[in-house]
Amino acid sequence: MPAPSEPAFTHAFARGLRTGELPAGITATAPEEAERRFAVYRNNVAHGLSRALAARFPVIERLLGADYFAALARAYLAASPPRTPQLYLWGEDFAAFLATFPPLRQLPYLPDVARLEWLRGLAWHAADADPVGAAELAAAAQAPADLRLRFHPSVHVLRARHAAVTIWAANQPGAPPQEIDAMRPEAALVLRDRNDVVQVLPLSPSEAEVAAGLLRGLPLMAAIALATTPGLDPGGFLFTLVRHGALTAFATGDSA
Repeated sequence: MPAPSEPAFTHAFARGLRTGELPAGITATAPEEAERRFAVYRNNVAHGLSRALAARFPVIERLLGADYFAALARAYLAASPPRTPQLYLWGEDFAAFLATFPPLRQLPYLPDVARLEWLRGLAWHAADADPVGAAELAAAAQAPADLRLRFHPSVHVLRARHAAVTIWAANQPGAPPQEIDAMRPEAALVLRDRNDVVQVLPLSPSEAEVAAGLLRGLPLMAAIALATTPGLDPGGFLFTLVRHGALTAFATGDSA
């Protein structure tokens, strides 16, 4: 039997890692020896990917337990294997997988916690950009009607149906135990701050509405008009954005 071509062998090898089928072209002194060695390699790959997923979603692992998470990671690997060697890009659909995984139906908050952890990873790996300061904000705010804000590449808004922010915070090292109403909606701004620390800043419903509008490119006053609940302090909210390095520029009209 001729040796398979390199593309064909690579494809068969990748398929074998998913299915356990021994790829053509792998030989040993005995067929069972080839199968045993490939099984060892396949298990090592699966374990390594499981640990990579746990590193990206540590709170999910903490909530479920290491053994359960390892089994869950194998199921996720079978359903959605990595498509690139850059493993930090693997897990984008993990929250959706959790939402449809039958054994976890009684834990409906898990997908929102996973979304938060995914956004934290995106924030960490986002490109660098120089943030603006309070003096620049004060000058730009003189004409707020058509003022548009440019956000740091790390900034994301999480709007969750469950208490993902509180659950995530309660499962950080050293966090004190507390009673949590997991079914309470929460929101947060996720970003990498001026000190290159990824922050999760809780947002009120109005702040989340305004932040989402600003990220879509709406002018400041139009975004503020989206607030449907009382209590929004626009000046204080903008100062919070600047203080944490969330903004990189201001522009007017359609120039943003």
